[in-house]
Amino acid sequence: MPNIELLEKSMPVAPIRIAALGCRELAEEVDRKLVKFRNELVERKQLSVIPQGYSEESFIVECECPRFGTGEGKGYIKESVRGTDLYIMVDVTNYSESYTVCGHENHMSPDNHFQDLKRIISAATGKAHRINVIMPFLYEGRQHRRTKRESLDCALALKELSDMGVSNIITFDAHDPRVQNSIPLNGFDNFFPTYQFLKALIKSVPDLRVDNDHLMIISPDEGAMSRAVYFSNILGVDMGMFYKRRDYSTIVNGKNPIVAHEFLGDSVEGKDVVVIDDMISSGGSMLDVAKQLKERNAKRVFVCTTYGLFTDGLDKFDEYYEKGWLDRVITTNLNYRIPELLERPYYVEANMSKYLASIIDIINHDVSVEKVRSSNEKIMSLMEKVNSR
Repeated sequence: MPNIELLEKSMPVAPIRIAALGCRELAEEVDRKLVKFRNELVERKQLSVIPQGYSEESFIVECECPRFGTGEGKGYIKESVRGTDLYIMVDVTNYSESYTVCGHENHMSPDNHFQDLKRIISAATGKAHRINVIMPFLYEGRQHRRTKRESLDCALALKELSDMGVSNIITFDAHDPRVQNSIPLNGFDNFFPTYQFLKALIKSVPDLRVDNDHLMIISPDEGAMSRAVYFSNILGVDMGMFYKRRDYSTIVNGKNPIVAHEFLGDSVEGKDVVVIDDMISSGGSMLDVAKQLKERNAKRVFVCTTYGLFTDGLDKFDEYYEKGWLDRVITTNLNYRIPELLERPYYVEANMSKYLASIIDIINHDVSVEKVRSSNEKIMSLMEKVNSR
């Protein structure tokens, strides 16, 4: 179990309970890992007295948000959470869930999921010892800054959660983590799936060679630079980047359209390239970058993003894979993915359930999260195994 030495010297703040909204499958995976961790720790400590609620068959608490015929809803927690350290997991991107309004079926939007989150918080407030929100895809994270006369949605949402009594907000690969400045007195932890990406990539591509002569890290735009710099530094390989040339005389769907992606960096000829970013939305920009890299004679193109949203479907990705412009797409299981994606030959999952369970365990013991935030040691150990093959 990770960080077992740190945990065996500390005590939990309260019994853990996990509530799942729109992410039941992920929550159950995390729950199984957490049960396993706790059993191992109890066995290692050889405790004569086990703290109440420390080791359970399951930590999941049943809850739901039923709707009235008008579409109005309420939060309902089906068992006691009094005195517990409650972790509410929510996937605001899960549009597969639906509800009925006056006989019409509506698919759940991020706004609907956020409202349900607040309903469950409201049902638990004053009863739970502490409330923590695990929101992998940060609600309104793409509207993280204000220009001209615009709403500042993400900051407003975080402030609202803070005012409702949420102690900690846990997210992954926030579009801009500086949005946490809106709640300076609350816990806000932003984690990255770097190690899980590498592990999934190496497992799915056994002949991958991780050295400067055979691999290069690519940032698809300016916003992903920090991720690409970290990746390239920890692996000891070169990096390159694309920047978006936009037509500022035109506005399409609220933004200036991209005219072209221009490349900055050394030659990618004959090298495998890893394109790293926080999300695939429609995927248009990522696909254009992949094609340009192949036109520059890159050997193979691997795309790694934390979230695979695929808002325009998979047809273009299928086409690019068939034409050889794209070799692998790796995303985490932190958000809802359509079943068809899981069947695609180019798709690889980076499983985050063990990492999430470890994060919950660390926070529940009220010790530093830096042990789980930093993946440097695990990555270096993984690289040693790869290079010794």
